[in-house]
Amino acid sequence: MGENIKLIANNKKAYHDYFIEDKYEAGISLHGTEVKSLRAGKCSIKESFIKIENGEMFIYGMHISPYEKGNIFNKDPLRVRKLLLHKYQINKINGQLSMKGYTIVPLQVYFKGSLVKLEIGLAKGKKLYDKREAIAKKDMRRETEREFKVKNLY
Repeated sequence: MGENIKLIANNKKAYHDYFIEDKYEAGISLHGTEVKSLRAGKCSIKESFIKIENGEMFIYGMHISPYEKGNIFNKDPLRVRKLLLHKYQINKINGQLSMKGYTIVPLQVYFKGSLVKLEIGLAKGKKLYDKREAIAKKDMRRETEREFKVKNLY
């Protein structure tokens, strides 16, 4: 694990809206100016989603801001990008997707060494009461930490 990992974008909303069952690491097919823009940290995956078409995986709605010094070489910020996974991984995910209620969500974008990677998760949607339960647990944990901190001050 000598690889140095630098986080570019994180999708916190995915953890709020879904139960993440399985995680996979995928490469992304990018052009030069997009990589330079990612090095500057200009990326958003909040509104993005992933589809499997003809045995290939694509990410839609991933916004990579145009590189300032890129002029004519800049690509469309919202273009569809191909994800790089092994065929057996795509087949495995596709088989699990056919089960009811599963979807694929992007979780985070990061540099692993010099390569741009996207962590994707096989997820099952949360119901409203599950979300309320998660919020209640978070509030309770925050409250106990606050009480513990106040006790230790005196």
